[in-house]
Amino acid sequence: MKKWISDYITAQKAALDSIPTSAVEELIGKLSLALKEDRQIFVMGNGGSAANSSHFATDLGKGSSDKLGKRFRILSLNDNVAWMTAIGNDYSYNEIFMRQLTNYGKAGDVVLVLSVSGSSPNLVCALEWAKQHGLHTVALVGGKRGKLAEVADQTIVIDSTHYGRVEDAQMGICHMLCYAFMENPQIVHAISPQDHDRKVQMTPP
Repeated sequence: MKKWISDYITAQKAALDSIPTSAVEELIGKLSLALKEDRQIFVMGNGGSAANSSHFATDLGKGSSDKLGKRFRILSLNDNVAWMTAIGNDYSYNEIFMRQLTNYGKAGDVVLVLSVSGSSPNLVCALEWAKQHGLHTVALVGGKRGKLAEVADQTIVIDSTHYGRVEDAQMGICHMLCYAFMENPQIVHAISPQDHDRKVQMTPP
């Protein structure tokens, strides 16, 4: 068992080492601009990624906002169970996130999806709708990449297909996104819309 634990830790470190720092920096820029422009940020996922989405919304919405004295308008679309079940029952489970976006989403808002497989139909549906309506789309995915990597404007890939390790690495990214503002509040004033436009131009995944 000790060897298994040691091997697991080694593999987890490799997953963390695969996080592309420049892509995380670009995403921080997106969130900074969203804060400046009072845009809505939507986050969502399934299973463990759903829990990570709720955790991220809490940390950014409370912790980062408290530190900055300016509030992030962030919403985890996983957190209204009654609404999700109504949509799943009356329409389709594949539409549980997309139909919430039709109520809230506007061009210029940010949509962040978390997925290990990169192919969850309800996330693909939401991202496709968001892209068609002018929202900025970002996907955090595992090594399989999946359909989300094809649809998203920006994709951050964790080089692993192990669900636990990818979810841990995703949460590590989410914590970096939050603590970037908690520990470096000056970045909100350092990125202009023009800088952001140049910075976030991504090469195809």
